[in-house]
Amino acid sequence: MSDTPFGFGLPPEEPENGDEGKKKDQQSGGGQGPANPFGFGPGGPGGPGGDNPLAAMFGSLNPNDLGAAFQQLGQMLSYEGGPVNWDMAKQIARQTVSQGTSDGTKDSSVGPAERTAVQDAVRLADLWLDDATSLPSGAASAVAWSRAEWVEATLPVWKELVDPVAERVGAAMGDVLPEEMQAMAGPLLGMMRSMGGAMFGTQIGQAVGVLAGEVVGSTDVGLPLGPAGKAALLPLNIEAFGKDLGIAQDEVRLYLALREAAHQRLFAHVPWLRSHLFGAVEGYARGIKVDTAKLEDVVGQFDPQNPEELQQALQQGMFQPEDTPEQKAALARLETALALVEGWVDAVVHSAAKPRLSSADALRETLRRRRATGGPAEQTFATLIGLELRPRRLRDASRLWASLTDARGVDGRDGLWEHPDMLPTASDLDDPDGFVHHEQPDFSELDKLLGEAADGSRGGVEDKGDDDK
Repeated sequence: MSDTPFGFGLPPEEPENGDEGKKKDQQSGGGQGPANPFGFGPGGPGGPGGDNPLAAMFGSLNPNDLGAAFQQLGQMLSYEGGPVNWDMAKQIARQTVSQGTSDGTKDSSVGPAERTAVQDAVRLADLWLDDATSLPSGAASAVAWSRAEWVEATLPVWKELVDPVAERVGAAMGDVLPEEMQAMAGPLLGMMRSMGGAMFGTQIGQAVGVLAGEVVGSTDVGLPLGPAGKAALLPLNIEAFGKDLGIAQDEVRLYLALREAAHQRLFAHVPWLRSHLFGAVEGYARGIKVDTAKLEDVVGQFDPQNPEELQQALQQGMFQPEDTPEQKAALARLETALALVEGWVDAVVHSAAKPRLSSADALRETLRRRRATGGPAEQTFATLIGLELRPRRLRDASRLWASLTDARGVDGRDGLWEHPDMLPTASDLDDPDGFVHHEQPDFSELDKLLGEAADGSRGGVEDKGDDDK
C-alpha cells in the first residue's frame, strides 16, 4: 500500500536537465507535477475560466499548498449532510463572484449613492404601477445588492429547487450496485456519495456564482429567489446591462425597478402562487430519471485518485425526463406557470412605462430576448437538474394578458389570480381570443350557494329537534 493518501506522491526532485524532467513527468502521470496534484492546470480545461470549477477551489498549487489541498479533499470525503454540500456551494459561488465576469468586471460593495438611487427607483416604480394593476405594492423595502449579497440571499431557494433532484442521484448511486456488493462496498459507497454531494455543491456553486454576474434583481428567473417583500436590484449588473443600449442609466434602472416591483406585487398578493410554481418544479423533477447506464459507467471506473470523474459526469448531465403523458403534462404546467407570471409582468410594466419612458419599447424587447435565450448559468442548471427555467411562451402570455385588459379592464384581468383554476391553460395560450371572451366561473356565487346550503342544513336539524319536542 502506498504511504501517501489516495496514491498522490511526494513532489519529485528538480531534474538536472529539461529533457530528462519531461520524461520523468510523462512516466509519473502525464506531467501534472507537484504544482497540481488534482490534475487541474491553470491553462487547461480545469484552469481558471475553464470547464472544471474545482480549479476555483484549488487553482495552481505550489508544494506549500498541498496540506491545504488535502485538508479540503478530506472535507469533501467526510461530508455527511444532504445530497448537496451547500457549504461548498456557497464557498464556490463566493469564489466565482470574486473572480469577476468574463468582461473583467469585479464585484464591489454598494455605495450610499447607489442604494439611494435604487430605493428612489423602486418607490417611483410602485407609484407608476398603481395605475397599471389592482394589486397593491408588495415591496416593504428596497435594497441594492452586490453580487456576493445576491448569492447569500438566494441560496436557500436554490436549495429548495435542487435538493429533490440531487437526492435522486444519491439514491441511484446505491441502486447501480448489486445488493450483494452494497454491503461490501459500504465505505466506498459512502465516499462516493460524499463526493457526489461535493461535486453537486461545486457545480451549483459555480452556476450560482456565474448567475450572480448576470442577474439584475431577485426575480430574474421568474421565481421569488429573495426574501419576501424585499425588492432587490444589483447596481453593478444594471450598469453592465445598459452599457451598450444607448439609453440613459436612470431609465434603465427605473424600467428594471418596474419589473422587480411588479413581481413583488404578484408574489405578495397571490398567496398560493409561490407554492404553485415550486410544486410545478417538484412535479416535473419527480418524473426525471437518472441515466443509470452512465452512472454505472462512472461507478465502475471510479478512482479515488481522480475525484473529478464524478464532476465531469454531472457536467455532461445524467438526467432524462420520462417520456410519459404525466411528465409531459408536468412540463406543460411548469412552462405555462412561468409564462403566465412573466407575461403578466411584461404586460403590466409595459402599460406603466409606455406613456412615461421613451425607451420603453426598446427595453421591453431587450428583456424579452434576454429572458427567452437564457445565459450560461441557466444552461448549467438545465444540465444539472434537467430543467430550463425559461418561459417559452412569454410573448403568447403577454398578448393574452393585454387582451384581457382591453376586454375586462385591470380589475377583471387581475381577478384571475384569485384562484389557480381561473388562470389560462396552455391551450388558452393557443387561442387567447377564445379565453378572453368566454365566461369565467363565478367562485363568489358558488361560495354563496354553499353557504346557503350549509345554513339550510343547520336549520333543518334545528327544526327537527323542535318537532321532536
